[in-house]
Amino acid sequence: MKKLPILSMPIYKLKLKKIAEKTYIFDVVRKKYLILTPEEWVRQNFIQYLNIEKNFPLGLIGVENMIKYNNLKTRADIVIYNSDGHANIIVECKAPDVKITQETFYQIAKYNSQLKVQYLIVTNGRKHYCCEMDYLNNEIRFLKEIPNNKI
Repeated sequence: MKKLPILSMPIYKLKLKKIAEKTYIFDVVRKKYLILTPEEWVRQNFIQYLNIEKNFPLGLIGVENMIKYNNLKTRADIVIYNSDGHANIIVECKAPDVKITQETFYQIAKYNSQLKVQYLIVTNGRKHYCCEMDYLNNEIRFLKEIPNNKI
């Protein structure tokens, strides 16, 4: 198995397996093994972070959810729903060596034009940015920390 990138979050025990020279990682939300890519490594670790550190139940987390934008079908990396079933947080994951740029924020803003969530999170596993949306005042506030789920 190749060396996995170090991320700026706790280390989680993730299920990995190797089949025919390819490494797979278990997705606890979709309950299946996926080919391990650098972006998938970030996504699966971030799901654990959201669940274990921030108290978001796995049952409220969606992965690779389809979103229509201008007649195009796109997929959000992670969407967290509230107990009423409404999307509350969108997370965009990038590989650790991918810099988070304005383009990344445009990408997540496109998803949010359809979902209208309270929080947007962008991460490459090393740097994490979280914004709170204020639709009343048409503002975006960057937060110092990703908020905990209020159970």
